[in-house]
Amino acid sequence: MSQQLNLTPQLQQSIKLLQLSTLDFQQEIDRFVAENPLLEAGEAQSEQDAPAGDEVNVAEPSSEDGPAPDTDFGDEWTWESRGERSGDDDDSFDPATNVARELSLREHLLAQAGLLSIPQRDRVVLTALIEMVDEDGFLPYTLDELFEQLPVELIEAAELEVDDVAIALARLRQLEPLGVGAYDMPAALALQLAALPADPARDLALALVKNCLDLLAARDYIKLKRQLKCDDAGLKAAQSLILSLNPRPGAQWSTESARYVVADVLVYKQRSRWRVRLNTAAIPKLRVNRMYAEILQRNEGGSLARELQEAKWLVKSVQQRFETILRVAEAIVEKQRAFFEHGEIAMRPLVLRDIASELDLHESTVSRVTTQKYMLTPRGIFEFKYFFGSHVETEAGGEASATAIKAQIRQMISVEDTQKPLSDSAIADALARQGIVVARRTVAKYREAMQIPPVNLRKTL
Repeated sequence: MSQQLNLTPQLQQSIKLLQLSTLDFQQEIDRFVAENPLLEAGEAQSEQDAPAGDEVNVAEPSSEDGPAPDTDFGDEWTWESRGERSGDDDDSFDPATNVARELSLREHLLAQAGLLSIPQRDRVVLTALIEMVDEDGFLPYTLDELFEQLPVELIEAAELEVDDVAIALARLRQLEPLGVGAYDMPAALALQLAALPADPARDLALALVKNCLDLLAARDYIKLKRQLKCDDAGLKAAQSLILSLNPRPGAQWSTESARYVVADVLVYKQRSRWRVRLNTAAIPKLRVNRMYAEILQRNEGGSLARELQEAKWLVKSVQQRFETILRVAEAIVEKQRAFFEHGEIAMRPLVLRDIASELDLHESTVSRVTTQKYMLTPRGIFEFKYFFGSHVETEAGGEASATAIKAQIRQMISVEDTQKPLSDSAIADALARQGIVVARRTVAKYREAMQIPPVNLRKTL
């Protein structure tokens, strides 16, 4: 005899749905609708059309005077499916789907190449080079390497030589954006500078990117002035000119599509109180097919009885997901009211255990809820996990959140003298004077986490 804990299929489904992000959750709902004939997508039914039975309600914010969120779906959950069309074609036409597509870098270059008045033989070589350009606009190959990468059939048919590749490369580097086709970033900067009118600043910047770009990246201005034989004013003018250039000429044509975040809850202030409500745009509109359900209820044990049970489980799991998300969001907002009032600098220390004990949930459940779930606030959109963090003891016996300390470090650096920037030790001393004792290495760790460069790289002329 032995005891063991088994998760029921319904509990497994609830856990799986709870830990999904909003986008993944919607895809999972899509899958359930496609596989279960008793589930259908559509608008919510009216009260008189709603089937009898126990009502399924989503928890609402505990607010007497705030607007009630649109989350009461009676005996059904509704989810608006995407990509469906109904009615006449003219009525269902969506102008949003007829948006012009942005050109890729390759298409942009090919369009310009098509306008050039050059022989067909040269156009084929130029097209081949355009195909080799990477997403940053670089062509990191020597002439011999480029020649070797051309198709053998093309080389033999057109009787190509390395000089033909050099001519095509020169034409490629004359196309927009300036710098495309360069071997690397210094070469791209040099191509852009060469296209500018000649003057002392341009000439100095050109010498800098060709020979001393590593010294500029290290902010070693003394060695730069000695090597380039220039003064502070000349070096500053050359540096400003370089900063105005595009180090990655093809970046703006990157084909990587953006991944959009959908907020699960909305946070707003009303009558001096912070409220939370579910984002109705993130709630799927899903329901059990009423006709099939009534037939199965009259004829118990039908062939679709299991699908009906699974559909009911899904409705309950979806309800539980949004109830739990809302409860956790309300608890976070209550704990971090100072953040919503004053910003990062007022963030309080918070761990998963604090929310779990308050809501009588397991820490693993809170962890699932706070992962890839987002709240839209007047200060921006934040993942739930953003509001959790470690703490540092203060001299007064209190606690300071790591997020608040990072905000203070960022604030100090933003107002520092760039000619004499603050070192990590100086920042640690400044925090100590405010009663927050942190080691220099802790300041360095926080600074690196915020991607703020060290003191030598923040120094300017």
